[in-house]
Amino acid sequence: MAKSSPEDEHPIKTLAWGARDSSGLISPFPLSRRENRDEDVNIKILYCGVCHSDLHAAKNEWGFTSYPVVPGHEIVGVVTSVGNNVKKFKAGDQVGVGVIVESCKSCENCEEDRENYCPKLVYTYNAHLHDGSKTYGGYSDKIVVDQRYVLRIPENLPLDGTAPLLCAGITVYSPMKYYGMNEKGKHLGVVGLGGLGHVAVKIGKAFGLKVTVISTSPKKKAEAISKLGADSFLVSTDPEQMKAAAETMDYIMDTVSAVHALAPLLSLLKLNGKLITVGLPNKPLELPISSLVVARRMVGGSNFGGLKETQEMLDFCAEHNIAADVEVIKMDDINNAMERLAKSDVQYRFVIDIANSLK
Repeated sequence: MAKSSPEDEHPIKTLAWGARDSSGLISPFPLSRRENRDEDVNIKILYCGVCHSDLHAAKNEWGFTSYPVVPGHEIVGVVTSVGNNVKKFKAGDQVGVGVIVESCKSCENCEEDRENYCPKLVYTYNAHLHDGSKTYGGYSDKIVVDQRYVLRIPENLPLDGTAPLLCAGITVYSPMKYYGMNEKGKHLGVVGLGGLGHVAVKIGKAFGLKVTVISTSPKKKAEAISKLGADSFLVSTDPEQMKAAAETMDYIMDTVSAVHALAPLLSLLKLNGKLITVGLPNKPLELPISSLVVARRMVGGSNFGGLKETQEMLDFCAEHNIAADVEVIKMDDINNAMERLAKSDVQYRFVIDIANSLK
């Protein structure tokens, strides 16, 4: 029996854009979504953020893209219908879907609301659900998701600026909570002022931290301080500035995905300081152990967050009026946006206006 095409696999016709090969070119790609099961939420997608992971996946830069791929895991929309067992959501609710759409629900991590560390987690795109069907992401006009993996969007948050919080926001919020990097009055350094870094600055300030942006680019100083509210700015390539800032920070959030030196960053930490990395460089970084030993410093990592913590992050952002700074684009601008993203030419996240692009 011939395998059905993505367009015919399920009953609900769906407009989408995807990449068919490692050129990464994204073009119209018709697919289909399943009918609601008892636990499902059917969502009309309004906005979808463009994460750096989307670019890597479209071009197969990590080596495990299964084409065709429809990217997008920063999804915001409105519920159109729900399955028989869904009590948390109803038609008309503002909701979001982040990085995962399924997990085993029974392992220790799932039972402790850490679905993001489940060995059987299923990503929102470029993966396969436990029933074998392929996942396609938010560069589409609708999606059907198990209610456990659907998030409620607080009414006061702007929908376009909320989309990136579902990946970038939780990726910086989760380690700040887990590693105790939220003690009022302490000093946080944020390395890199991109999609993750600019949200880390805002969340850090909301926790009551003193925040210093650490960047190789002096021209970002004005925006870091006047626009994002950072307290100070440190040019990491300036030896005098780095020397003056030695042993002044309690925590550092390293959001950089390029290969870079850790030793200069560790020198900025006080006794018991913590350097937490959330970027994914494609080669191992050199770690000077002596710098850890002499000042009881720590290096850690963190993935995004579970669903309970992601909802907590959204509610925290609503309480403190935090949203990502975004450039809204139409779907047919996506390839130009990807080119600009590769050059870090965006402040600070592209978001696709799905509702007014896919009709």
